[in-house]
Amino acid sequence: MFKGLFNIIVKEVKELVRDPKILLGMIIVPLIMFPLMGFAIQTSMETAEESMRSISIAVMDLDEGPVAENLTNFLIALNVIIVEVDYLNFTEAVNYVQQLNVTGLVVIPSGFSNNITEGLKAELDVYTVFRGGGIVESTSSSMISALFETFEEGLVVQKVGEKFPETRETVLNPIEMSEKSIIKGKPVNVNPSVLFGLMVLQSTGMPVGIMMLLIFAMQLAATSVASEKEEKTLETLLTLPINRFTILAGKLTGSIVVAVIGAAAYIVGFNYYMSSFMGMMPTEIGVDLATIGLAPTPISYLLLGVSLFVSLLSALALAISISIFAEDVRGAQALVGPLSMLLVFPMIIMMFTDVYALPFPLMIVLLAIPFTHPMLASKVAFTGDYLTAVIGIAYVSIFTIVVLYIAARLFGTEKILTAKLKFRKLRFRKLKK
Repeated sequence: MFKGLFNIIVKEVKELVRDPKILLGMIIVPLIMFPLMGFAIQTSMETAEESMRSISIAVMDLDEGPVAENLTNFLIALNVIIVEVDYLNFTEAVNYVQQLNVTGLVVIPSGFSNNITEGLKAELDVYTVFRGGGIVESTSSSMISALFETFEEGLVVQKVGEKFPETRETVLNPIEMSEKSIIKGKPVNVNPSVLFGLMVLQSTGMPVGIMMLLIFAMQLAATSVASEKEEKTLETLLTLPINRFTILAGKLTGSIVVAVIGAAAYIVGFNYYMSSFMGMMPTEIGVDLATIGLAPTPISYLLLGVSLFVSLLSALALAISISIFAEDVRGAQALVGPLSMLLVFPMIIMMFTDVYALPFPLMIVLLAIPFTHPMLASKVAFTGDYLTAVIGIAYVSIFTIVVLYIAARLFGTEKILTAKLKFRKLRFRKLKK
């Protein structure tokens, strides 16, 4: 039954790899694009950090009291460049700050020190210069606020220390909170922010990688059939003494091989991109995922592999079935393109929330999409919820069998050569009516 299958697979792989659009779009571009994006992010972050070291603030001290003086000395001690504009009026100071490379303007009003000393609210006007936005400006603005909040905390500590000299720390921090986690029904002495930091790369990278793999596979499968119809070689292939189901299996397998290579290239580039800024996530030395029950097990890897395989098979069969109705490669890509929404939608949801936490109607819609289940299986690899993965595999397998049956029926008839969707003629007829 499968006589000549290996030759068909080799033929499909060679034809797909020879296509420069596939080689550039699937392998070379991601290996260059993602590292460049990561380099851009690293450079931006380093620029922001460098600008934070040389932050400058214009100070208009209308109070000239001791607390105002302490505030200025506090900023100088933190290596903030102080530009005094006491000799200018407010309008002149605003124009002066706008022209110079100064981050902001601080106006200390009259009575500031007296209000602080008397235990009253004191107003402090802080103006940040807006020059068009960007990460550096946003970070600098946040840094100014953080500086004054730190000074305010110092005043609070001083006031509390004067009133409670022996129990100052207890009064300031009356509650000692110990953050822990519950994993698989067991309490674990690990801060949840640490777990989120350790897991965020996996929970982000896996859905993206699965989505990329399925999209590439569908595009390849669609191109495989449509290119042969466009070049008039499909008729010759179908006249060979080879079972048509073998031809279908060869096209599916060839597309899988090339899609896996393309997905690997995307994952390598994407991991570099993610690592460019993932270092900012909280980490903790000594957290052993295996000890706390979050390390993937051989069973979880097996379930993930099976789920991904049946989903990949269904995506390829679906793409081939649809591409049969296209006259050329461009038409096949246009027909298969909208199917990517069935991949993007679950990916976005899975990256930000739990499927079972969604409203019931939305959850049902999401679970009805077969390509949601390999993404669920990628999370099961860490949570150990094997039943969810098994149910997903069963559902996707049924869907795959139905789609393969449709694809096999189409390949077994002459519809593979005659089926076409002529959108232009349909539009013309409608206009004519």
